[in-house]
Amino acid sequence: FRSAQTVYRPSGNDSTAVIDAIMSRKSVRKFTNQPVEQAKIDAILKAGFAAPTAMNRQPWSIGVVNDTTLLRQMAKDMPYSQLETAAVAFVVCGDLNKAMEGTAREFWVVDCSLMAENMLLAAHSMGLGAVFTGGWPNMERCSLVAQYLHIPDSYTVLGVIPMGYPAENPDVKEKWNPDAVHYNVWE
Repeated sequence: FRSAQTVYRPSGNDSTAVIDAIMSRKSVRKFTNQPVEQAKIDAILKAGFAAPTAMNRQPWSIGVVNDTTLLRQMAKDMPYSQLETAAVAFVVCGDLNKAMEGTAREFWVVDCSLMAENMLLAAHSMGLGAVFTGGWPNMERCSLVAQYLHIPDSYTVLGVIPMGYPAENPDVKEKWNPDAVHYNVWE
């Protein structure tokens, strides 16, 4: 991959929708007032649940906030959240009752992060805008979200994904860095 505009195309295969979605996805922070259809919400949720998960533990749970009054109330207390204009927000949580034990316990963070990325890509592929806003490991942010949504103590908020129809079209950020790639050994 050279840039977001130069996309790898497998020879003899014109099925590049996933690569195109990955390379063109961007963080959208402002949304129109158009509601997101339930069918799209369902598809995004199913894409999230299709994420890889260590030992198939699926240590996740998702809150869906589509009450715009609640979203605006949350936005007042959480200026980092980008909830001011969102039509819906997904709250990705780790279900610590499903997490592995011992040193593998923190795999819930990886599993939930993979889930969140699947959801971001699914939203983008359907013409929606979204942005991942972090919760964990900032326990103050996690607690604030948990208070608003009455999330039980056995769950930890990984992050909030505000979403809607884009009211802005930010540029795709160029992140390709060949200097960060090492074949076989670091030199």
